[in-house]
Amino acid sequence: MSDPEEIERLRAENDALRAELEETNQGVLALYAELDSQAEQLRQASELKSRFLSYMSHEFRTPLGSILSMTRLLDDELDGPLTDEQHKQLGFVSGAARELSDMVDDLLDLAKIEAGRITISPAWFELMDLFTALRGMFRPIVDATDADLIFDAPEGMPKLYTDDKKLAQILRNFVSNALKFTPRGEVRVTAKMEEGNFVRFAVSDTGIGIPEDLQGILFEDFTQIDSPLQKRVRGSGLGLSLCRQFAHLLGGEVGLESTPGVGSVFHVVLPLKLPTEALDAAQ
Repeated sequence: MSDPEEIERLRAENDALRAELEETNQGVLALYAELDSQAEQLRQASELKSRFLSYMSHEFRTPLGSILSMTRLLDDELDGPLTDEQHKQLGFVSGAARELSDMVDDLLDLAKIEAGRITISPAWFELMDLFTALRGMFRPIVDATDADLIFDAPEGMPKLYTDDKKLAQILRNFVSNALKFTPRGEVRVTAKMEEGNFVRFAVSDTGIGIPEDLQGILFEDFTQIDSPLQKRVRGSGLGLSLCRQFAHLLGGEVGLESTPGVGSVFHVVLPLKLPTEALDAAQ
């Protein structure tokens, strides 16, 4: 028969363990409550940030549109002739306004994505039509640079079923960055089929390249890289981040390969036909 003192000791230890466990459970419950409260605060902060970005972007659009309209009217000399220097200064004003307008558009897209209000509108289209539109869009920019912009004809490529506007925005950003960081040489845009009914769009350049230790952060929000050309290259640092998020919405991925002093290749790989689950997730 057990010693009464031993039984009492074991009972006391059991009571102490039970009390300690109860105290631990209460601590865990309190921690969960605190985490829930912080999660709610973060959600509210994120919602406020998205609302602020959306509101700010809309408010900036009207004055920016007015500035661009006025510079076009002045540059067309509707109110009288201008000197070469005045045309040059107007070019600086309109260029800065367009850059700011692009930043505003990026912020508005970011706000829509974070708020879950971005829409995907897929349709069948020919890649040749997309390349032709992009070539025309960049013609004025290319004429003012020493770099050639080449679109390889997507011969034999089938029609693509995805959101052509989102794809065009990805490629526009890739091409725009390539031209900014390619003082001379060429920027080439290609499209090729890959296994599994995927299409790889690539924008290659012969520009300054990107160090390997910086390549991993390029597709993050508000990321910019210092370079000898950075003084004349401005932006929100959101363009490549939006490219990554748009690619995910379209069921694809982005990536890059780059060698300093040789050039870079940015690519986006998308399914030939937008998957139903990707469309459902974006709605």
